[in-house]
Amino acid sequence: QVQLVESGGGLVQAGGSLRLSCAASGLTFRTTTMAWFRSAPGKEREFVVGIRWSDIRPSYSDSVRGRFTLSRDNAKNTVYLQMNSLKSEDTAVYYCAARPTMVVTPTANDYVYWGQGTQVTVSS
Repeated sequence: QVQLVESGGGLVQAGGSLRLSCAASGLTFRTTTMAWFRSAPGKEREFVVGIRWSDIRPSYSDSVRGRFTLSRDNAKNTVYLQMNSLKSEDTAVYYCAARPTMVVTPTANDYVYWGQGTQVTVSS
């Protein structure tokens, strides 16, 4: 059974930082793509960053490139999203997602497994 468990959300002032975690289990990691998406009220679910488990370099959306950093702890089967220089427009529920193929796509429907989401609120 696949499980993705996010943690680390919260309330932060604009310009601040947060780190999200996604602990994964039940996946065949060598053939898995992991990603973070976010959902803001009234908006479609938005791709933030993705990485094939075997890769080193993540693929970032233009809206977060240079501010957010994805990293991975293979021993813990956990991916992290370090979010710096946060803006009010980063406010959203952040979801960890996975798909059992080795292709990063920005389309939410391409991902099979989802975590429960964690709220990030940035106050201006």
